[in-house]
Amino acid sequence: MQDMSRQLEKLRVEAEDCALISKLATDPHKRELFEKLAAHLTVLAGEIEHAIAERLSRGEA
Repeated sequence: MQDMSRQLEKLRVEAEDCALISKLATDPHKRELFEKLAAHLTVLAGEIEHAIAERLSRGEA
């Protein structure tokens, strides 16, 4: 469970980093790429968060 929590935190940080890079990018293609990466990482983090919540609700640790 701790490993999943670490991965969740890592994905959230990476998503924030990509969002920041997107905002600072001057090249429109790079801006769009990093926006997409941020969105994708955010979705992945949400899926891990959901998996953690399911495990907790089943009493798994």
